[in-house]
Amino acid sequence: MTKKDTRFYSRIISYLIMIVMLAVISYYTKLKQTESTGDKTAVDHSHKDCATLNYLPDYTGEFLCHENYALSYREDHEQAEWVAYILTKEDIRKTNVSRYNEFMTDPKVSTRSAVHSDYTNSGYTRGHLAPAGDMAFDEVAMKESFYMSNMSPQLRQFNNGVWRELEETVRDWAFKSGEMYVVSGPILTHPIRTIGRHNKVTVPSAFYKVLLVNNGKKRRGVGFIIPHAISEDRLEKYMVSIDQVEEATTINFFHKLLNESDESKLESQVDTSFWKSDDKRFQLRVTKWNYE
Repeated sequence: MTKKDTRFYSRIISYLIMIVMLAVISYYTKLKQTESTGDKTAVDHSHKDCATLNYLPDYTGEFLCHENYALSYREDHEQAEWVAYILTKEDIRKTNVSRYNEFMTDPKVSTRSAVHSDYTNSGYTRGHLAPAGDMAFDEVAMKESFYMSNMSPQLRQFNNGVWRELEETVRDWAFKSGEMYVVSGPILTHPIRTIGRHNKVTVPSAFYKVLLVNNGKKRRGVGFIIPHAISEDRLEKYMVSIDQVEEATTINFFHKLLNESDESKLESQVDTSFWKSDDKRFQLRVTKWNYE
């Protein structure tokens, strides 16, 4: 090899070393930026291994962890008895991803979840328990919200009306409080009927939500029990204590998170001054949404 060739290859090696060094420097710079600026206020939404999360309720069904929510699936009703997740101000601030709109069988349900066609021509919509609007901060979260295990049969006037108003109002409260635990589900006692070509899906007589503000400040909790029907009444009519939801569902909420004294106090009363609904949204519901 000539001296000219040696100089040429030395130059090439030097360039390659320089490129590698620049790539390493870039990687660690980005890593440091993420650690210092990125997500000090962000909440870890991961439910991949959610068995240890202390805000989840008791369950009598099959306990499942998805990426952004957990649920307890009742095979005898072909739906979840509850779906639970964390909703934060940061979630709501993010630009919404596109709505997914493709209902899918849940691959994690060992006995197979209800399927799309169980609802077809039944007179009932596929009503989200964890709303797509609450999962709009992330593409995976949005897609997961369309698993059939997250659906329950709902009358269109209920789904588009009072249930929609409550879902949107919950986002208001989560934004105001910073961080909120949300648990939603059907009340499966005294069902209306069953639907389904392939599975017997219970049509619930009512639905509930349980909310807990837990952002390091004063904790606040509230429940809602809403009959499965069109409603002309304000959300406040359906506001109840968490104890009352526990009595209606036989599900124990937040007992792993709260000590006995705090649980007793928090779940037996409601601070109605905090849980205010929006009058304009109520008027929109009773004049338009109920009839769409």
